[in-house]
Amino acid sequence: MKQFLLFIVLFGANAMACSQTIEQQNVLRFDEYLGYVKKFHPVVKQAELVIDESLAKLLKSRGAFDPKLEVDYAKKQFKNTTYYDKLNGTFKIPTWYGVELKATFDENSGDYLNPEAFVPEDGLYSAGVSVQLGQGFLINNRMASLKQSKLYKEQAILDRDIYVNNILYDASLVYFKWLQAYNELKLFENILSNAEQRYLGIKKGVEVGENASIDVTEARIAVNNRKLGLEQAKVALMNATLELSNYLWLENNIPVELQPNVIPDVNSEAIIDATFSINKLENDEVFLNSHPKMMSLDYKLESLQVDKRLKSNKLLPKIGVDYNFITENPDVARTFNTAEYKGGLNVSFPLFLRKERGDLKLAKIKIQDTEFEISATKVNLQNKINALKKELQSYTIQNEITTEMVSDYQLMLTAEERKFDLGESSLFLVNSRESKLIDGQLKAFQIQNKYFSTKAKLFNSLAVNPEL
Repeated sequence: MKQFLLFIVLFGANAMACSQTIEQQNVLRFDEYLGYVKKFHPVVKQAELVIDESLAKLLKSRGAFDPKLEVDYAKKQFKNTTYYDKLNGTFKIPTWYGVELKATFDENSGDYLNPEAFVPEDGLYSAGVSVQLGQGFLINNRMASLKQSKLYKEQAILDRDIYVNNILYDASLVYFKWLQAYNELKLFENILSNAEQRYLGIKKGVEVGENASIDVTEARIAVNNRKLGLEQAKVALMNATLELSNYLWLENNIPVELQPNVIPDVNSEAIIDATFSINKLENDEVFLNSHPKMMSLDYKLESLQVDKRLKSNKLLPKIGVDYNFITENPDVARTFNTAEYKGGLNVSFPLFLRKERGDLKLAKIKIQDTEFEISATKVNLQNKINALKKELQSYTIQNEITTEMVSDYQLMLTAEERKFDLGESSLFLVNSRESKLIDGQLKAFQIQNKYFSTKAKLFNSLAVNPEL
């Protein structure tokens, strides 16, 4: 691939223009081209951002389990009187289930302090636990968020592969279009060369009286037709080349443009098959359960099931139990005992649960919708893959037929030209044979393009992410 850098011209706001005339033509192979697309194309880099986003969300959800230190200080001083001077420090450790460990320190003083806030002079220490016995014990928002973030990360990897596969598929179609345009250009160049030689020969024949003057007119018409076809082929190749350049980038988001002397590989079939692993895709049984799209939907369904469990848990009453050992001498373990404590119980329960029941119903509907999507996608993929395999078999046969037809058209043209040289045929028949050859060759290029495109479709339908 490094040699490819010699064949392109960089352009952009910060890129320096460079030009170099190279006499020989340089071939851009299909696998080299796709390698550059996969490595440097902005859309591929965008696909990588999906994974970065999933990792950021996973980090965010894990933050709900981070230990937390809280300090609350308040003081009121008025007319040389300290109404209150309160300090409260708390250290909390959330756990996986609805259990939270915490330790606190209280130091309060003041002339108008609330009696319940009175503590020893050196402060009061406590250590305990808060437990959600009903809603939030087996699953809560932070647990669900973390589980879904992990699933989203796995789903993002699969979605990345699908995005990359799609851009490689689009890039492949453009390369095949470029290849077809190049083949058509070379065809018209060769045909024009033959027509011009025939024209010069007939013109000399008229001068010596061997050909009628009207033959010169007919030969000139054929030359102009070939010139017209050549110009149209040049325009098609120019457009295909520019379209191909849309997929060629270098590091630092620098777009590149092909030099005119860079050409496609006209013998690309073996490379295409190796790049797409066509033999494996055609022969191996398709296991749709391991298809990236199906696996992505499975992760989506699993995430929705986590959400459903959370919504179901919301139907339970909120029962919060708080228990803390208290002591003024935390250095002495035996000072923590059940006789000195502070605790509490909090219970709440909506009477009708309309919001909770509505949320649960919506969660179930989303699950059903995704299950329907999984079933439909599986059938569509299976039918699409089977159809593409049969289509590929048909184009293999069509390629063989058109190859034989073009060969026969060439033999007929060669024979007609010999008969014309012997005076046993007419220029009209030679031109007619040549037109048939052109039509047959153009049809062969079209079928070859469809043949390669069908291979790309099979590659795309299986969402393969090849190593390039």
